[in-house]
Amino acid sequence: MDTNNTVREALMKIAQLASAAIGDNQYGGNRHSANGPSKTGAQVCTLRMLPERMLVDAAKTAIKINPVNAPSFGPLVAAGLTLKPMHIAVVTSKYWGPTPRQLTVSFMESADQDLRTRILSHMNAWTRTACVSFVETEGDGDVRISRDPGGYWSYLGTDILHVPKNRQTMNLEAFTMNTPESEYRRVVRHETGHTLGFPHEHMRPDLVARIDPDKAYAYFLENYGWDQQTVDEQVLTALDEASLMGTPADQTSIMCYQLPDSITRDGEPILGGTDVNETDYAFAGQIYPKPGEALIGRRSDEWAPSEDVHVHL
Repeated sequence: MDTNNTVREALMKIAQLASAAIGDNQYGGNRHSANGPSKTGAQVCTLRMLPERMLVDAAKTAIKINPVNAPSFGPLVAAGLTLKPMHIAVVTSKYWGPTPRQLTVSFMESADQDLRTRILSHMNAWTRTACVSFVETEGDGDVRISRDPGGYWSYLGTDILHVPKNRQTMNLEAFTMNTPESEYRRVVRHETGHTLGFPHEHMRPDLVARIDPDKAYAYFLENYGWDQQTVDEQVLTALDEASLMGTPADQTSIMCYQLPDSITRDGEPILGGTDVNETDYAFAGQIYPKPGEALIGRRSDEWAPSEDVHVHL
């Protein structure tokens, strides 16, 4: 193995992630939003990033809240290379950690109690397995929801702590009591997944590799008005698997876009998720274990003598 080439490739990957993450994101900007229904009849989520100037501080916050968020750069450090804070920041996870917690929720505009209750109930669908729950507050919540124009979007995990209190952390454009239940399951639960720190599943390398870039550019321009940079940032820039705590790529995850067969190399659609699936629930339970369930999926350290494994070398 050529160590120099391996290190060089790793650094190039980090630089690509940094460039994609930084873009020109600013608070309240709508460049990445699907404004109004697309020609396909459905909106897609656009994950929001903090402004570049906030990324390093946000990474420090994420690591302070949950040390496991810190990325591992063992091979790079062993090679004697020093990474810039920005490079570290863009591959830092944003999970809240295994300690049970309640995140408060407030609404930016006036909303009837039945609507607020309905939205909260779908956010709390994740609590079936996860120890993070959501509760409404009369003040400024940790999660602040707006139903203004601008599409569906959220900030990622602990990043919401760095968003000014007068701005939303989640946008659910035009959601009302008349919005179909299927959209509550598809959209509210998806955006809540981002609040829990889950990135877009369709940006896993295995799924990105199936997408034809030229066809994707044409599709998202026609249906959502996205330019190439937006498509690169929201669809085509594969996540760094080394920085992820997750299961194998799952195209039916609630965190995965539904992408048509017309833009894939193999002519098969990326199915996308319409509700939290069992894999989502299992993973949420692993990184946010409920009290007494921290060893989810593991057996006791005690076993019968008949199970003992004897090694003969």
